[in-house]
Amino acid sequence: MLLSDVLPASIAWNPDLGDLVLLAVTLDDLAVAETVLATLPSKARGQVFVEAATEADIRPISAPGRFGVTWLLRDRGQALRTSVDAWLAEMLPVEVDREHRVYAWVSGETCARALVS
Repeated sequence: MLLSDVLPASIAWNPDLGDLVLLAVTLDDLAVAETVLATLPSKARGQVFVEAATEADIRPISAPGRFGVTWLLRDRGQALRTSVDAWLAEMLPVEVDREHRVYAWVSGETCARALVS
């Protein structure tokens, strides 16, 4: 399967080599996240959040070794947007002498984007 087979035509996926990568998806877009992860180099680093209804939805996901994969369960009150906001607050600190970059795509958004502190 090619990345172009699962990404909507409006989503351009082109992170820079040094970017942290953030994928935040619902189960409906899990195939997109898995395909993106399969195309990343082994040295890529980042975070995947998957929002699901219950624990029964959880299954293994292959990701580069420097990725965290977190399942968020709605029946436990966990929310995708809250988790994304908290992660970005930690990963995009404001520092005068250093720029931090995250390349992100969130389910329901029409494009991937680079976020810079």
